Amino acid sequence: MTQLAIGEATPHGATYDGHGVNFTLFSAHAERVELCVFDSRGNERRYDLPGRRGDVWHGYLAGARPGLRYGYRVHGPWQPAQGHRFNPAKLLLDPYARRVEGELKDHPLLHGGHDEPDYRDNAAVAPKSVIISDHYDWEDDAAPRTPWGKTVIYEAHVKGRPYLHPELPQQIRGTDQELGRPVMVAE
Repeated sequence: MTQLAIGEATPHGATYDGHGVNFTLFSAHAERVELCVFDSRGNERRYDLPGRRGDVWHGYLAGARPGLRYGYRVHGPWQPAQGHRFNPAKLLLDPYARRVEGELKDHPLLHGGHDEPDYRDNAAVAPKSVIISDHYDWEDDAAPRTPWGKTVIYEAHVKGRPYLHPELPQQIRGTDQELGRPVMVAE
């Protein structure tokens, strides 16, 4: 893997594009944001997020793949009275992560400090965010391309609608068993 490129400020979170991953993190008061990636043995490599648009920090890591474990270390003011407890010794989860590895247990290393910062590194015990792929092979399926003006979206209550249908046996009304029945599919 190489150093981070600037990347894009959207979409939020970590997005795999087939060649690498774009990372974003919102922080209005951060002074620096480090992306921390971990190999299978837990060894950590840090990269500064080089881009910033407004309050969104961002960077692109070429060669990164699904399964990569990561977190953030965010530098900024330690001003508890103003609600700022930035502590780069504490690895943070991506708030947009769609997969997390590890358990969040009450461990002394996970505490950031109340009045004074706790500078002990928590990476060994902190849960990690994990990159996933959004790719799905639709095979030969294609979107119907129905214009919105000719589209009808029908919403039915899964229990209530079939419960009243006269062609369904009484014993399965109000259960999920009726949903696959031909009479319901035809509707």
